Amino acid sequence: MKETTHFGFKEVPVEEKTYRVREVFNSVARRYDLMNDLMSAGLHRLWKRVAIESIAIRSGMEILDLASGTGDLARAMSDRTGSEGHVVLADINDQMLRVGRDRCIDHGELKGLSWCQCDAETLPYPDQSFDRVTIGFGLRNVTNKDAALHEMHRVLKPGGRALILEFSTPVSAPLQQIYDVYSFSVLPAMGQLVAQDKESYQYLAESIRKHPNQETLAEMMRQAGFETVSYQNLTGGIVAIHTGVKS
Repeated sequence: MKETTHFGFKEVPVEEKTYRVREVFNSVARRYDLMNDLMSAGLHRLWKRVAIESIAIRSGMEILDLASGTGDLARAMSDRTGSEGHVVLADINDQMLRVGRDRCIDHGELKGLSWCQCDAETLPYPDQSFDRVTIGFGLRNVTNKDAALHEMHRVLKPGGRALILEFSTPVSAPLQQIYDVYSFSVLPAMGQLVAQDKESYQYLAESIRKHPNQETLAEMMRQAGFETVSYQNLTGGIVAIHTGVKS
């Protein structure tokens, strides 16, 4: 019997999930930034700023940004690493990387940046390669999250920090109810209207519900070897920032 995993609320063969996720992001790549602004009313920009502040980026650092997508988190971090630093924009999806590189070109931001198409579960880098490893709104799409967390830990230098910025579990029942109505009614309709793709945004809403809650993800990070693991809720727990340190 084939091993299965979740794709949104569906159960699919493990080897099929990566393909399905790739198709979702191929479909939404060109409208991804616009939809992020609309879906969050621009709040995603604030969430990313707060996340970057939490990991004390300094000039000259080497950073790996997983699930980098269109690259807004990576570009912001590159501003802090300066001319002596380096940020790798990594993503399993070639269409997202292409859009991200186009965005960087449009902003005149290519120095200190490079791109890598790779799977977060099997990173093509030696041990202890980076000062920081980040993943913003991407871990929930990874098939084997434990493997990805172990890989993040492996490629970090001693004393390096990991950052996970992800949708999470609202801390109050009333907020959860409002969030459910928005996620399963408004969001797919918006996806259809703006991106002509209702199904992909239905999947995105479902994938958030299948993602581990704050405490569960914190424990998963500890099991992967991270120390000083902590999390910060934003917007009532709709989003959470998790950080951990490699000793």
